[in-house]
Amino acid sequence: MNDSYKKYVEDRAKRSPCFVNTLKALCVGGLICCVGKAITELYTFMGAELKNAQTLSTVTLVFIAGLLTGIGWFSAMGKFSGAGTLVPITGFANAIASPAIENKTEGLIYGTCAKMFVIAGPVIVFGTLASSLYGVIYYVVEKVM
Repeated sequence: MNDSYKKYVEDRAKRSPCFVNTLKALCVGGLICCVGKAITELYTFMGAELKNAQTLSTVTLVFIAGLLTGIGWFSAMGKFSGAGTLVPITGFANAIASPAIENKTEGLIYGTCAKMFVIAGPVIVFGTLASSLYGVIYYVVEKVM
């Protein structure tokens, strides 16, 4: 019975257009990166040093992603491109803004502020722990060698 059902499901399942999905993700992710580079060049043109321009560009991209999440456009871009919007820094901004927006009806403290880091919180915690561990390992290896 199970084998026949598996065959039935496999015959009826919609095939994922892997090549098209990959191409969409590449194009949208690349476009986001190009916009980031253009913003960096704009800040440099306006007189900022390169390091400062890069920092300002990152902050600007996070702001734009938060704004697009708030008005519902980032979700539409994500549905179209899949992982294309998740890879750059804009995906992180979306991961923080989305839960905050979804839970705003629960109030400022218990809704927006408490739920803001539901998705991004574990990434921040484990990223910090992993980088600390790698730093200790690097320090030990450097002292020994």
